[in-house]
Amino acid sequence: MPLHESAEMYLETIYVLSQKTGLVRSIDIADHMGYSKPSVSRAVGLLKNGGYLNMAKDGYLSLTDKGTEVAKKIFDRHTILSSLLKQLGVSEETAANDACKIEHVISDETMEAIKTYIERI
Repeated sequence: MPLHESAEMYLETIYVLSQKTGLVRSIDIADHMGYSKPSVSRAVGLLKNGGYLNMAKDGYLSLTDKGTEVAKKIFDRHTILSSLLKQLGVSEETAANDACKIEHVISDETMEAIKTYIERI
């Protein structure tokens, strides 16, 4: 069953925050994403139940292998698409915002074609 865009965004956020700080709590996610604590708590529960996330007794979150795989894929897509859009002359802010939208709907086939194209140029 494919994840919804919001679940992918949570996983990507946890991945990014864990790369920056090492430890991630629900409050960190709420602050980073600008979401309410109850919304984050609900999402964390769903991601835990789906096998994408673990929560330690002290409240710190960590991605499972399955969660890391999805998060890295989305993060890589965002990075590549944002970079490509900036190379095309799109402003950094617009490139980041557009990449965030595109990364969730673009097919694997198209993403691979973009990677191949970028490697050639």
